[in-house]
Amino acid sequence: MINDVARLMMDLNVVTSIVAPDIDEVKLMHRLEEVLSNYEIKRKTELDIEDDTSEKVDMFLSAKQIEGLSGLTLEGYMLELRLFCKFVKKGVVQITTSDIRAYLASNKKWQPGTVDRKLSVIKSFFGWLVEEELLLRNPSSKIKSPKKPKRLLKALTVDELEMVRESCETYRERALVEVLYSTGCRLSEIANMKISDINYQDKSATIIGKGDEERRVYLTFKALHHLNNYLNTRKEPLEGDSDYVFIRERRPFNQLTGRSIQRAIDKIENRAKLSKKLTPHTFRHTKASLMMENGAELADVQHILGHKNPSTTLIYAHVSEERKRQAHKRYHAQ
Repeated sequence: MINDVARLMMDLNVVTSIVAPDIDEVKLMHRLEEVLSNYEIKRKTELDIEDDTSEKVDMFLSAKQIEGLSGLTLEGYMLELRLFCKFVKKGVVQITTSDIRAYLASNKKWQPGTVDRKLSVIKSFFGWLVEEELLLRNPSSKIKSPKKPKRLLKALTVDELEMVRESCETYRERALVEVLYSTGCRLSEIANMKISDINYQDKSATIIGKGDEERRVYLTFKALHHLNNYLNTRKEPLEGDSDYVFIRERRPFNQLTGRSIQRAIDKIENRAKLSKKLTPHTFRHTKASLMMENGAELADVQHILGHKNPSTTLIYAHVSEERKRQAHKRYHAQ
């Protein structure tokens, strides 16, 4: 009983000091002691406190939807927070920094990048709870992001790109490869690309990128040629929206999902027998790396890729060993 009273007084003292930092804490404690002595106080156990974390997650997602976050981002938030809720099984007021750390360390197979993504979502969730005054303190604020190893992205060489092209067996596969490489688009941007968004006169296409921001990307003559071959031979849906560029090859000929595009690229990879992993994002890396190799300005690459922050584009600014040798030979003083 005494411990519960003392704990309540401490909690009230913390709250009051945050709301009114100039208050006399000694007088406050005396007054609280006088008032609370008239009451019988019993602290709730963990079983008594309702697990409202899932409810708060739904509120958070609704708020972020109103703020304009994309459906893909919201889905990612939902999946990450559901996993977190399943692990902690507590009400939000009970979740501690140790709980969050335990969750982030619960799977030894998670790479630093995965842990960093999960922590970012958790920080966003608890930060919102504090901003909305649904929680007093943010238990995730003291947790630092893990250090991620700096690795050069494995872009394709020109020869490897040709091997990939030669490994395509259908019009759709070749169109996918050429459009992915020519535009440098993300997977979701390619999946959502529409025929009506293509401007054949200036060889461009308007796509919706991250944050639902519209961006124009450009198609080479080769990309347009293979894209037209595919569009002219593909089977059109009898009903529904047929405006998506890449669709299924069998009924009901719906829009090709990101997962289906990945499977198509996996088949090409198996035929090409490359020494490195081939993904839709590999073409984005290749586009940026070869542009930088050929002397493109960093700002130009940034806008083509749709990066908001120039520092994101800097990861492509590595110099090849051949360019290092040439620069050393050209500028080294004898």
